[in-house]
Amino acid sequence: MKFSNVRLLVKDYDKCFRFYTEKLGLEPAFDIEGCYGSFKVAEGIEGLAIFTSDLMAPVVGNADKGQPDGCREKMMVSFEVDDVDEAFETLAAKGVEFVNRPSDMPAWGMRVVHLRDPEENLIELFTPLK
Repeated sequence: MKFSNVRLLVKDYDKCFRFYTEKLGLEPAFDIEGCYGSFKVAEGIEGLAIFTSDLMAPVVGNADKGQPDGCREKMMVSFEVDDVDEAFETLAAKGVEFVNRPSDMPAWGMRVVHLRDPEENLIELFTPLK
């Protein structure tokens, strides 16, 4: 498992993207306008990303939970794994409970599965789609 980033789930992507680039001066590494952006936090290291929270809510099953602002999460820790399905099976065998089952997200370019730690923090495991 390889740490990918801490991803802030935001309501106003454009405003947040401008804040991190224009105000804080972070160099963008990747930007899908209005949806997903990542930033360099050190030389050659991306470690912070932003993602529109309303796009995450249906994936983790809380779009219809009466949340006034959509997704209840404000952040997520993301790990890249060699094989999402294998990681899912291995962790499930250890008693880890998942929010969802592994699924392809073609628009995101990855296969993902989500779980929560004991404090309910959202964790994503992903493998890039080929």
